[in-house]
Amino acid sequence: EIIYSDNLSLDISSVQPCLSGPKRPEDRVNLRDVEKVVTDEIKKQKKSKVEENSGIVDGAIMIAAITSCTNTSNPSVIIGAGLLAKKAVEKGLKVKDWVKTSLAPGSRVVKNYLEKAKLSQYFDKLGFNIIGYGCTTCIGNSGPLKDKYIQEIADKDLIVSSILSGNRNFEGRIHPEIKMNFLASPMLVIAYSLVGQIGLDISTESLGKDASGKDVYLDDIWPSSEEIASIVKDNIDRKMFTDSYSDLFDGDSNWKDISTADSEYFDWQDDSTYIQPSPFFENINDELHKLDSIKKAYPLLILGDSVTTDHISPAGSFKDTTPAGKFLVSNGTQVADFNSYGSRRGNYKIMQRGTFANIRIANKLVPETTGGFTIHMPSNEEMSIFDAAEKYRNSNDSLIIFAGKNYGCGSSRDWAAKGTKLLGVRAVIAESFERIHRSNLVGMGVLPLEYLDGQTFESLDLDKNSQFTIDKINISDKSVKVTSTKDSIPFIFTVKIRIDTAMEWNYFMNDGILNYVLKNIASSS
Repeated sequence: EIIYSDNLSLDISSVQPCLSGPKRPEDRVNLRDVEKVVTDEIKKQKKSKVEENSGIVDGAIMIAAITSCTNTSNPSVIIGAGLLAKKAVEKGLKVKDWVKTSLAPGSRVVKNYLEKAKLSQYFDKLGFNIIGYGCTTCIGNSGPLKDKYIQEIADKDLIVSSILSGNRNFEGRIHPEIKMNFLASPMLVIAYSLVGQIGLDISTESLGKDASGKDVYLDDIWPSSEEIASIVKDNIDRKMFTDSYSDLFDGDSNWKDISTADSEYFDWQDDSTYIQPSPFFENINDELHKLDSIKKAYPLLILGDSVTTDHISPAGSFKDTTPAGKFLVSNGTQVADFNSYGSRRGNYKIMQRGTFANIRIANKLVPETTGGFTIHMPSNEEMSIFDAAEKYRNSNDSLIIFAGKNYGCGSSRDWAAKGTKLLGVRAVIAESFERIHRSNLVGMGVLPLEYLDGQTFESLDLDKNSQFTIDKINISDKSVKVTSTKDSIPFIFTVKIRIDTAMEWNYFMNDGILNYVLKNIASSS
């Protein structure tokens, strides 16, 4: 008998099917609790009461997507979804008209084994056609909703939803018109698309009626483990993967026909809107970053808890009314060719303008406005965060950001720190930081500071109209004093310095990890 140092007991009957949402992957919701969670969220977000006598209603699922990164590498759940789709079609069930459906495998092998197992036709019949291989809906590349429903959502102020099998559902990430986003297994994505409404416990509610008018329930179309295992065994083998990947790096004719300059150096194009030389190496020298005090800094944003890297640096599409959109239009780019922030991350001019431009970010400096806006304190004008940052830069004013708990959670997105740096932000004072984003801020030469335990912007009774001076710091200091000044009246409080290691101090002293590495390369050569 094997003796283990630890034994874990699990009551199998306690395992419940679940979703995650409506705003964070960690917001796990059992199916039986979905209705309450959705109802509460709609009440919280609803700005006005509009009669919904016909058409779509609050909680309508507008997007149902089986996406690439998480689940499509697991043959069992994809085969399971195919079997569920097959049984749904055989029962005469259909996806609701307003639901935009898609299937984006992470590999062409998925297409091959679905065809071999004769399951791809059932995905197609329900509208889950393969739209590509790679990042699509999960990163905000779903494209527009169905035309006839876009205006209805606006007119009724509807709080609608998406459901997808991805791994992230942060605010504003999936689609700008969708305010609730739930993560689910591929099988549940298909099941929910049949009812078209997120606020239902589909483990007990009818999914629809068969040809004879009899109610069809999830149990009626849910495949057994034995069914799934049998199809996986008969239709998937190692050779499918090796054959598919054998010419992976050859590329198609489009890739092979790209003309390149015959040079060791990249041929930068001044008019390119996709890639521009990095600004982080400009004016680099051997001098260490001065640790002087940050004097009379204005707050650029005052934020709450759980601000994600998607809030800080969105990756999805954007409109021509945004700073990034206006920049592209001024450079001759058509709106149809905007693409996304993520596709243009090689151009700092776009990414700088997109920093804090998430349509759902809530800046307490402009409590009546949602999105990437702030108050330019000297003029008391409301404007985009980018425009305000430029005004502050032109007047040589320093900037800081205040935040709540778990600042920078979510994707470990480097542009969240790089964009913050480019806006001219010198420091971020938060109740707590997500580990990777804190490290990335240090790596860009932005000072992460943390309130003492139990303290917040509100508990210290700080005034958003104040200017803030952060004392000079020394290497290995654990804390620093901050002075808030309004109408010449100072208030001093202490914060923790979150530069946590000797190597991080090296990065910070060199104004960031990029400068540190480049200096080391230069000195060694």
